Amino acid sequence: MTFNKLVIAASAAITLSSQVFAEELKFASFTPPFHTINASVIEKLNTDLSAATNGNLTVRGYHGGELGAGPAEQYVRVLQGAADMSWGLPGYTSSQFGKTMIAELPGAIPEDMPGYEALWRAYDKHLSQEFPGTKPLALWTSEPNIFIMRNKVIRTPADLAGLKIRVAGTTAAEVAKALGATPVQMPASQIYNAMQTGLIDGVITGASTLTDFKLDEVADALTLGAPLGRLAFYTVLNRSVYDGLSKEEKAAVDAASGAGLSKSAEDAWMSTATAALETARADGANTITELTDAEKVAFAQAVSGVIQSYVKSVDGAATLDAMQGK
Repeated sequence: MTFNKLVIAASAAITLSSQVFAEELKFASFTPPFHTINASVIEKLNTDLSAATNGNLTVRGYHGGELGAGPAEQYVRVLQGAADMSWGLPGYTSSQFGKTMIAELPGAIPEDMPGYEALWRAYDKHLSQEFPGTKPLALWTSEPNIFIMRNKVIRTPADLAGLKIRVAGTTAAEVAKALGATPVQMPASQIYNAMQTGLIDGVITGASTLTDFKLDEVADALTLGAPLGRLAFYTVLNRSVYDGLSKEEKAAVDAASGAGLSKSAEDAWMSTATAALETARADGANTITELTDAEKVAFAQAVSGVIQSYVKSVDGAATLDAMQGK
């Protein structure tokens, strides 16, 4: 069954079942309850919706894949009704989120610009069609990506030659290839074992994963400052479930979501990353490499063609302009 047919079938089935509304919304998460997503999104939604509806509408988190294993299947899980809402990475199903993935490209969103603002600026006109059957509650980005390696210190693009580098999606894969590495796409939940067993040499991702996925236990070398882009994330609610809510409950969901919830998530990612880096710096077993301006230029030149090539491939010039506020 194609993705579009799945959307139609799932929406029809849930429309019939949503006439009797369950007060507790099920939030599926593929990560453990200590992950940053819990306090910044799941518990915040529960607190805000409960307060706005006098406890009539609440959110319960189901962690560690309790509602179904597989990080890449989170969006479909919401469409099928196994969960009312979930979160995930567009990169895990890159073909669905071609234009949304522009946000992950190096330099697409300036480092001093909040990623969530860029995504919402582009959402209505350019990205909404990539979220069929759902109502996005939050869109945000991570801290800037870094190299997190085991037994490999990266200071120049040449240091990556022949190395297997885990990436989250197609944009990061193009960056890895431009730097001479072999990209290996897998969910973040699989990185620990892959790095521990030598299946991969390292990963392009944010520093928050050092604690959120315990990569600090298997990595021993970090390189900061290379233009590697960032990750994008979403939290979505099944559209038919939303449509089945009362007018007051819809208003509560609307007020609890959007830019405010997205900022909560992005700020939390940044805080987790900052704390994780401080811990990594304090560990004498780690090698922390902070690139000089000249060394950054070498990486920037190596990936310079990636943005234009990818944006052209998804007809995304107008999307990039919208994200950048042009």
